[in-house]
Amino acid sequence: MSSEEAPPSPHQPAFHRTLGNLIFFSRWLQAPLYFGLIVAQCVYVFHFLVELWHLIGKASKITETEIMLTVLGLIDVVMIANLLIMVIVGGYETFVSRLNLQRHPDQPEWLSHVNAGVLKVKLAMALIGISSVHLLKTFINAEKMAMNVIIAQVGIHLTFVVSALILAYVDRMTSGGGKAKAH
Repeated sequence: MSSEEAPPSPHQPAFHRTLGNLIFFSRWLQAPLYFGLIVAQCVYVFHFLVELWHLIGKASKITETEIMLTVLGLIDVVMIANLLIMVIVGGYETFVSRLNLQRHPDQPEWLSHVNAGVLKVKLAMALIGISSVHLLKTFINAEKMAMNVIIAQVGIHLTFVVSALILAYVDRMTSGGGKAKAH
């Protein structure tokens, strides 16, 4: 029996049971936040379609570099949309309520073993991917960029990489994957 299904202790005062139930119910306050991210996802889909339409409309009039920068922008939108899906689906499943997708043919593979630690590492990796695309766009367009902007972007990217490595290490140590002993 999981901790959610455990019957209330007969020795626990009614006030404590009511307070505990209220605190547990408060997780549903996050549901509108996830709905808001779904709306943001719709905005990104619209933005993607507008940019794709512009690319198609001016395809014969632009340089290969401009096409590459536009396509990298589209890839960036897709990666941010993937990040949103991870946060919406993984966050809802982890913090609000189970989605019960075990038999659904389209259930994401990672969802079956998602927890707060795994979600943090996946989000950090997604941020590194997004940052990499931005950095690639900067390098392609470097002659038009100030050196301090390039250096700042490299520094931010390296910060994401180091942070992700630390998160992955801490998650591995706390989940028993490393040699650290549980207390």
